[in-house]
Amino acid sequence: MSKSDYFLTSCESDKEQYTAIMEAAIRAITASMTHEKAYAGMPPRELREFLHTDELLPETGVGFDEILNETQTKILPNLVRPMSTCYMAHLHGPALLESIAAELVIATFNQSMDSWDQSPAATEIEVEVIRNLCKLYGYDEKTSDGVFTSGGSQSNLSGLLLARDRYCNEVMHRDIRKHGLPENFRKLRMYTSEISHFSMEKSAQLMGLGCECVVKVPVDNAMKMDAVKLRELVEQDAAEGNLPFCVAATVGTTDFGSIDPLKELRSICDEHNMWLHADAAYGSGVILSPKYACRVDGLSKCDSITVDFHKMFLLPISCSASLIRDGKYFDMLTIHADYLNREEDEGDGYINLVNKSLQTTRRFDALKVWMSFRMRGRDGWAKIITTCIDNAAYFHGLLKANREIETVTEPEISSVVFRLLPPEGCKEDADTLNKRVRRALMHHEGVVIGQTVCHGHVCLKFTLLNPRLTHERLDELLKLILSLR
Repeated sequence: MSKSDYFLTSCESDKEQYTAIMEAAIRAITASMTHEKAYAGMPPRELREFLHTDELLPETGVGFDEILNETQTKILPNLVRPMSTCYMAHLHGPALLESIAAELVIATFNQSMDSWDQSPAATEIEVEVIRNLCKLYGYDEKTSDGVFTSGGSQSNLSGLLLARDRYCNEVMHRDIRKHGLPENFRKLRMYTSEISHFSMEKSAQLMGLGCECVVKVPVDNAMKMDAVKLRELVEQDAAEGNLPFCVAATVGTTDFGSIDPLKELRSICDEHNMWLHADAAYGSGVILSPKYACRVDGLSKCDSITVDFHKMFLLPISCSASLIRDGKYFDMLTIHADYLNREEDEGDGYINLVNKSLQTTRRFDALKVWMSFRMRGRDGWAKIITTCIDNAAYFHGLLKANREIETVTEPEISSVVFRLLPPEGCKEDADTLNKRVRRALMHHEGVVIGQTVCHGHVCLKFTLLNPRLTHERLDELLKLILSLR
């Protein structure tokens, strides 16, 4: 076979070229790791000008060596580094080494997860991973199912879409796939915490229901959905002739990591024939900590669960799954195409995953979970997850003991929200102070932390997803923050 100069093939010269390119890229990446800062790059306007390209597509290509050099000199120094112990801004963690190796396999073989003939082993691995995930979260392996998605927002959309269709088909006796939304669709109501993820409203918009169908339920002092208020709102809506069809619980809110009371919500859903969806994009990892798994009790009672592996599970973006307690509801997403998922193939044992996916073409993201779970085992994962939650508890204790700081609520997972108070006699107000400190940390100290608003006040946030963090390092970070006050 002759050299292709394009792809990895069985040709020896192509193998050599592939190896050389991969090794060169690895050398460039590792050479860039010269410090422990989370960000050492330029501020926004300067970076924008620096990266401006007059001609993205030149008449003659510059070649790999030159483009790698440009990447090494222009892009790598200006990337944020989630693997740093100075990074704790978002639900965006470092990527475990074995999962980066998985990404190389995924990209090289470029499987398309819509039909079996495009992804034979990949399809079977995804089916195996989904089966084991359903088991992990307490579902019946025989009746449950799931599918990998692009992220938490799509997983939430998948669960909520099935909730809507189930209600229309089974309660309103309308085949929504054939006839579309019922005439009184504006009466449909779904309930979620007032601090739930914005994908709830976005999903309602995409489903044709409009954001007005989303009823925001107040939270208590622990930032959890108030089940008493939920019951009142559902009963009020039912009395007014509206149609409650779903409760979307949050298992790990974006800012606070708070976990809604799943068992109480399940009871309310059963009383009113509603679907219970769990947005556990953040908190799904807690189940692997023997010490803290009790905090997510009730997940098995939810009709659908969003699991994100690119958050607490520390796998590369993107990697998420939508799990369904009763897999029959995926039938509502199935449309057969003669060129892709022929019914006669399925009768012969071919699995075409497009039947239950909102996407058609998808990546083989299940490989990252398969490799990492198999490699590290329950004990390895327990150590990672428990360390992160322990660190949050420790840091929260430090903050509570300091009179110069206000905390919002005790962390349930690994997020800690707090607010610096101005020194006595300082003319700077608290909101300005907190904003200034966050910017100074990023651009002068290389420390990237989060910022949010709680009860009308600007707050700072640590999202602790790095198991390399020690209590000593957290002590140092707090001392640095206070020095900037």
